[in-house]
Amino acid sequence: MALRILITGASSGIGRAMAVQLAKEKNKIAITGRREDKLRETAEEIKKAGGEALLLSGDTSEPQTVTRHYGEIREKWGGLDWAILNAGISLRNPGNHFSADIYKKTFETNVFGAAYWLEAVIPDMVKAKNGVIAGISSLASFVGLPQSGAYSSSKAALLILLESLRVDLAAFNVSVVTICPGFIKSEMTDKNDPRDMVFVLDAEIGAKKIIDAIKKKKRLFYFPWPLAIPMTCILPNLPRGVYDFIAQHAIKRRLKKDEQKAAP
Repeated sequence: MALRILITGASSGIGRAMAVQLAKEKNKIAITGRREDKLRETAEEIKKAGGEALLLSGDTSEPQTVTRHYGEIREKWGGLDWAILNAGISLRNPGNHFSADIYKKTFETNVFGAAYWLEAVIPDMVKAKNGVIAGISSLASFVGLPQSGAYSSSKAALLILLESLRVDLAAFNVSVVTICPGFIKSEMTDKNDPRDMVFVLDAEIGAKKIIDAIKKKKRLFYFPWPLAIPMTCILPNLPRGVYDFIAQHAIKRRLKKDEQKAAP
């Protein structure tokens, strides 16, 4: 039986890869994104793969847009079986150039964008006593990474939000899955300094791992393990002075290399 699936942030990257892979199983897939042209490309790939696509162009950080989109889903399909909350942004913000506006924009998408969809889909799932909610957090949620305070803190907020919901919704047979990937090759990570990205995975590989975790209804799934172990077990448990020394040394070394590179 075909599943009714929502994937936010499906214009490119891991969102698009998940949509295409799930379409091969003949599922019905509602896709959201801000760039309608890119979203149409995803919809075409879904159709070619054998799935049914419902294109919902708009910004998940706008509650009225989410309300309208879920209304279209309910009208067409009656509701959802899976909601994969994948939309996210990453804006680098070094502490010496701190910007509250960057934090605001990041939380609007990464936290409130997910919250608006949760508010929309949870009542119907609770009523039906069926459904799976999967939120894409990050390994960056386990420690405050240098120059990435907005991203790390937003993903930490999402992780804790989903953890609380998992406990609350279990009595209603609604499963909540939290996914914490490392670096996945996408338009978002293409902007990163390659020196920052270790064990980076192709979007197709990352998508397969995420889909498998959702099917198994894993409570918390993080990958790849060579990066997950230090990010979840080692760095958060170091004495803060030790972590500060390591992180500050890495930043100083990078700044020195950048200065040498920029020198005539």
